[in-house]
Amino acid sequence: MSDPIHTNKAPEPVGLYPHARRVGNLLFLSGIGPRIPGSNAIPGLEQDKNGNFTAFDFEAQCRSVFDNVRIVLEASGATWNDLVDVTVFLTDMQRDFATYNRIYAEYFKDAQPCRTTVGITSLPTPIAIELKCIAAIRE
Repeated sequence: MSDPIHTNKAPEPVGLYPHARRVGNLLFLSGIGPRIPGSNAIPGLEQDKNGNFTAFDFEAQCRSVFDNVRIVLEASGATWNDLVDVTVFLTDMQRDFATYNRIYAEYFKDAQPCRTTVGITSLPTPIAIELKCIAAIRE
């Protein structure tokens, strides 16, 4: 059937699901956000005791989420170049798309999977970006 994949090198999922699941040569990554492995800290985000943002660095979140995707790919026996489809969720398309698109081009210069970018109102934690990816692993 399918093999669930968990790795302690990536941030823990925020719910009851694996980091990825392999079915044949296809690898489906669960939604991955920008959190620091081993903690729930979000790069570039500081909040006061009331939950109001006191510092926000979207570029730090982009780099973190891309690094976390790479960690899960490697733990699954895949590489960046195995990605065939990436769905990106942004909580503020107007504010963040240009930064995201610039950094995406750095990371995906050679891989160039299909891509869909969706603007949404919120994510389960106070992050501004999440990726959902599919890879085809070479036999």
